[in-house]
Amino acid sequence: MEIAISLLKAFCVGGLICVIGQILLDYTKLTPARILVGFVVAGVFLGSIGIYKPIVDFAGSGATVPLTGFGYLLSEGVKEAIKEEGIVGILQGGLTAGSAGISAAVLLGILVALIFKPKKK
Repeated sequence: MEIAISLLKAFCVGGLICVIGQILLDYTKLTPARILVGFVVAGVFLGSIGIYKPIVDFAGSGATVPLTGFGYLLSEGVKEAIKEEGIVGILQGGLTAGSAGISAAVLLGILVALIFKPKKK
């Protein structure tokens, strides 16, 4: 029963983030790229002021998988690096924290590009 509740929380929070994105697509003139960047920046901002941590604790992967979760990861990486390295941590903390996800995205992108052939419209 506990797993079902965790799944429901993740679904609701992740779904709410997606609903916000869909509303922005439907009712604004923002491009998808600007919305995606906005989600990352919102994750960084909410993570840096401490609002996103309780959401992650409540929803788990429902809050960490969307792009806001990537922004949150960057802000947490910078916070930790500043504690350990000082001011230099501002430059390296976010990349260190997000390196596994960034590497996986690049490698899987290359793999998919090699397997499938793009078609012109």
